[in-house]
Amino acid sequence: MKAFHLNNNSKDWSIKDDLLSGITVALALVPEAVAFAFVAGISPIVGLYGAFLMGLVTSIFGGRPGMISGATGAMAVVMVHLIREGNTIGGSEFAGLQFLFVTLIFTGIIQVAAGAFRLGKFVRMIPHSVMMGFVNGLAIVIFLSQLGMFKSQGEWLDGAPLLTMLGLVAITMGIMIGVPYITKKVPAALTAIVVVSCVVIFGGLETETVKSFIVANGGEGIQAGFPTAAIPVIDFTIDNLLFILPYAFILASIGLIESLMTLNLIDELTDSHGSGNRECAAQGLGNIVNGFFGGMGGCAMIGQSIINIKSGGRGRLSGITAALALLFFILFGATYIEQIPIAALVGVMFMVVIGTFAWSTFKVWNKVPRADIIVILLVTGLTVAFDLAIAVFAGVIVSSLVFAWENAKRIRARKRVDEHGVKHYEIYGPLFFGSIELFNSKFDVINDPDEVIIDFKESRITDQSAIECVNKLTERYLKNNKNVHLRHLSSDCVKLIKKAEKICDVNILEDPDYFVAIDNFRKAKKEMA
Repeated sequence: MKAFHLNNNSKDWSIKDDLLSGITVALALVPEAVAFAFVAGISPIVGLYGAFLMGLVTSIFGGRPGMISGATGAMAVVMVHLIREGNTIGGSEFAGLQFLFVTLIFTGIIQVAAGAFRLGKFVRMIPHSVMMGFVNGLAIVIFLSQLGMFKSQGEWLDGAPLLTMLGLVAITMGIMIGVPYITKKVPAALTAIVVVSCVVIFGGLETETVKSFIVANGGEGIQAGFPTAAIPVIDFTIDNLLFILPYAFILASIGLIESLMTLNLIDELTDSHGSGNRECAAQGLGNIVNGFFGGMGGCAMIGQSIINIKSGGRGRLSGITAALALLFFILFGATYIEQIPIAALVGVMFMVVIGTFAWSTFKVWNKVPRADIIVILLVTGLTVAFDLAIAVFAGVIVSSLVFAWENAKRIRARKRVDEHGVKHYEIYGPLFFGSIELFNSKFDVINDPDEVIIDFKESRITDQSAIECVNKLTERYLKNNKNVHLRHLSSDCVKLIKKAEKICDVNILEDPDYFVAIDNFRKAKKEMA
C-alpha cells in the first residue's frame, strides 16, 4: 500500500466538511446496515460490524478518498443463499454464518490479487452506456428498497401513519433542497435528520424509528461491544471448499464491479482521479478483516458515497469519521440513534435517488445510436431484476458485439495496378475476427497478376483470426503460382506475425522505403519448378 494521506491533495478538502459529512454518513449507515443484515438473514450487529470494518479499512487504504464502503444489498442478496445452504451443510442455524466468514476471507484474497495484478484498469472497458444503465438501475433499486420502510409489521401503512410518514419524508427532502441556498457550511442531510428527529421527539409524533424497525424485524435494538477477532469454525474439507469458492468469486466480482464503478462516478463528481488497483486491494483487505472479526463484509456504497460528496466530504477523514462515528453510535449512542425517524432516512435516500439517476438519459434518447439505448435499458433492467454483476457483464458483452459488428463492416480495399503490372490492394479498417469474411471477398485470386501487394498502411492486423486469414489468403495465391507481399505493417502487427511464425509462413524483411512481409512462396515455387 502507498503511504497514508488524509486528503489525497484534494483542492476542496477541509477538516470541518469531512467531520460533518462523516457524521451524516454514519447516521445513514445504521438503518442500511441493519436492513441489509436482515436481507442476508443474519443478526443486525453483524451488518453493523461489517459497515464499520469495511468503512474504516477502505477509508485508510483505499484508492478513492471520500468514497464510502460498507454492507451492501448487492452482496447481501448473494449471502442469503450462501448462509441458507451453509446451515443445511453444517447442520445448525449458526453454521451458515461461519461459512460466510470463511467465504469473505477467500473473497478478500481474490480482490487483493486483482489489485496486485492491476486488474482495476479493466473498468475502463465499461462503456458509458453501461455506466448510465448501472446508475439508473441502482437508483431504481435504492428507491424500491425504501418502499419497504412504508410497512409496519409486514402491512402497508395507511391513514394517519402513512400521512405522517409522507409528511416527514417531504420535510426532509425540502430541507435538503433548501439548505444549500441558505448556507453550504452545514451538510443538508445532517440538518434534515436533526430537524426531523427533533420534530418527532419533541412533537410527540407516532412514527417508525430505527429501534422500532429493528424490533419489527426480530432484533432487540443496538447492543454490542467492540468486534473481536476469531477464526471461523468449519470443517475444511474438499466438499466445503468447492461449496465456498464459487460464492467467493461471485461476491468478489460483485464487490469489485460496484466499487470500481462507484469510484469512476465519484471521480466524475469531484473532477479527480482515484486508483482502481489500490481500491481493489483495500476492498479485499476489508473483507478479510470482516471474515476474522465477525462482520458481513461489503463493498463501496454509491448512495452513501454520494451523500458524503454532496455533504462536502472529500478526504479520507470523512470515511474514517463515518466508521468511527458508527462504532460510537453502536457502543454509546444506541439510545439516541434508535430515536431517529425512519422517514428522515428515507427522505435522505430519496434525494440520493434523485442525485444518482442519470436524467441526461432522456436528453440523449434521440441523439445516440439505438444500440446504446438498448444497452442502457438492458443494464437498467438487469440491475433491478438480478444484480449488478450480471447487468454489467451483459452490458459489456452486448456493447462489444455491437462494436465488433460495426467495425467488421468498415473494412475496405482500394485496388490498382501499377506500371510494372503489380496489383495493389490498399486496405482500410481493422482486420480482426469479425471482418475477415468481408476482407476475403475483396480479392480476385484467379484473375490477379503474378505479383500482388497488400498495403496495410491504413489498417491493422489485430488478432490470431486475422493472421490465419492472411495465411490462408497467401496459400490461395500460392496454389495459383502467385506471390503476395504485405506492406506497411505497423510494429505491433510485425510482432504478431513474428509470434505466429508457425501459423503464418512468412518472413519479415526491411525495405528502404517500407516494411514488407515477403512469403517463402517464391522459393517454394522455384523448387516446384
